[in-house]
Amino acid sequence: MSRPVALITGASRGIGRAIAEALSPSHHLLIGGRDAAAVAEVVAACESAEPFVVELTDADAVAAAVADITRLDVVVHSAGVIAYGPLATTDPAEWERVLAVNVIAPATLTRLLLPALRAASGLVVFINSGAGLTASPGWSVYAASKFALTALADSLRAEERGIRVTSVHPGRVATDMQAELHQLEGRDYDPSKYLQPAAVAQVVKTVVDLGTSGVVPSVRVTP
Repeated sequence: MSRPVALITGASRGIGRAIAEALSPSHHLLIGGRDAAAVAEVVAACESAEPFVVELTDADAVAAAVADITRLDVVVHSAGVIAYGPLATTDPAEWERVLAVNVIAPATLTRLLLPALRAASGLVVFINSGAGLTASPGWSVYAASKFALTALADSLRAEERGIRVTSVHPGRVATDMQAELHQLEGRDYDPSKYLQPAAVAQVVKTVVDLGTSGVVPSVRVTP
């Protein structure tokens, strides 16, 4: 493989798909997602890509999926779930659901990919959120997961000196998840008022293009 290799989770839609489109001219892509048909559509649209279809909360399935990856230049953790509601009405099952996808899954995938990332002096990008920096009412579960993701990135950066680690904290982005959020909040949704996925993807591409000459530990992107 002459191209550098990048694995992008949650790449079948939204921010993840935009990142795949931004990196397609320069990288061979592993397109992550659970929906094989949606992943295949993105693979077909990229210059050099293959599917990475796996349930990220299934540690055994993830281990099997990455077993043949011996060198990896970039991994972008874009998969995630939203949650909205006050702590008083949030049950343990919701905490487990959100933390499993937003924290434990990227931690597990990164751990399994460490040998491949070390071999390439690779880059790990966590697509976080403004909620990973500041919590607001109604966001207890989601913000806790994103604060934990910030801590995960900071710890990884300190532990793995040969691997670059970047946290990207976008404000609200015009995605299907944003539409879902507005429905939960009971508000009308106007996508033109928010960041476009391509803007976040451009930030990620800038970080990737920096190469081993430096690292951007954290970047905040707002509408």
